[in-house]
Formats: sequence, C-alpha cells, structure tokens
Amino acid sequence: MTDRPILFSGPMVRALLAGRKTQTRRILKPQPIGFDWHDLKCKPRIEIGDRLWVREAHYLTDDGDDEYAVYVADGNDATGEHLHEVAALEKLHPTVDWSRHKKQRPSIHMPRWASRITLIVTDVRVERLQEISEADAIAEGIAEIASGDKSLRFWKRYRDGGWNGYVDSPIASYASLWTEINGPGSWEANPWVVAYTSTVIKQNIDEVGL
Repeated sequence: MTDRPILFSGPMVRALLAGRKTQTRRILKPQPIGFDWHDLKCKPRIEIGDRLWVREAHYLTDDGDDEYAVYVADGNDATGEHLHEVAALEKLHPTVDWSRHKKQRPSIHMPRWASRITLIVTDVRVERLQEISEADAIAEGIAEIASGDKSLRFWKRYRDGGWNGYVDSPIASYASLWTEINGPGSWEANPWVVAYTSTVIKQNIDEVGL
C-alpha cells in the first residue's frame, strides 16, 4: 500500500463530495504502440489498495501569528466547505484584515495535512478511453440535468460551459468533460487510459482508520 497525492478540478471535487464520483481515468504513460499494452510491460503507477489524498484549489490565509490556515476554494471564492471556517478565524483574530491575506493557490500546492478527501483504490483497469461504458461514465461524476419527463435523462455537456448545453448520453457527456480537461481532439485520439475505481472517504488521509 502506497499513499499518493492526486489532483482534481473543482467540479470533480464537488462530485466526490456529493457521492457521484467513484472512478477517474488517467492517461497511461508511456502509450503502447500497437494493440497490446502488456507488450510494454508498463505497470500503472497506482495499484489496488493504494490510498490517494485529493489535492484541490484552496486558499492559504495568514492568521497573524506566523501560522497558516488552509480552507478550500469553491469556484472563485471561499464560500464552499472550509477546512477552517473563516468566521471562526475572524473571531479568533478580530484585528486581522482577512481580505488582504486571502490568496488562492492551485491544487498542486495543497499540503497533505490540509486535504479533506481520501480515496482507497479498489480496482485498476487499462483500456482505451472510448471503451468506457455508460455506467462507468456516470461513475466518473458527470452531472445529470433535471428533466420534466422522468422517462428521459439528460447529462451536462461540459464543453459548452455552464448549464446551457446537454446531451442524452452519459458517454457523450463524459467525452465533453474529457475534452474540457484535456483539450480539443483528446477524446478522438482515444488513448490508452488507466481506470481507477475508489472508495471515497471524506477525511484527511492521516485521520482515516483512527
């Protein structure tokens, strides 16, 4: 068992917290040449049983005492779930100008101790990106759009941005999400990917099992 950090975007962090996301796909490196990835004897870096601590965009706030409180960013502000409630910090240090100290940092800089989500890997598969099933696309955390007709299901079209676009296929929704993250042509390239299935625990990795 190995502990590793893993990066997620804001929408995917919210999907993890909402219980919609239990899978994630990452490009296999190096990419196999031909049809059998085993020929390269390349092994996915993450294995079953590994623990992954989620890194996400966050704010680093000076509390005025040469120490720092980290709280999680939600969109472009700090109105979402916080690791350390801003109101409590303001009460503790009423003379500190908090607006001056707020500084959003990218997910790659989140320290292990500040992470609030831990993933326990339960399955690892290597496959082509476009081999994803509808069930797996839903497990990737795509957002469903409410419909007046309960017999119909619609899914967010991420490439359009916002909630203006929708599709009627989970796979098409995930394809648009993959393209949104990885750029134009990335879905059509159909790379080999590693599909990780995980149990999501809403705790810091060092608190899991305590």
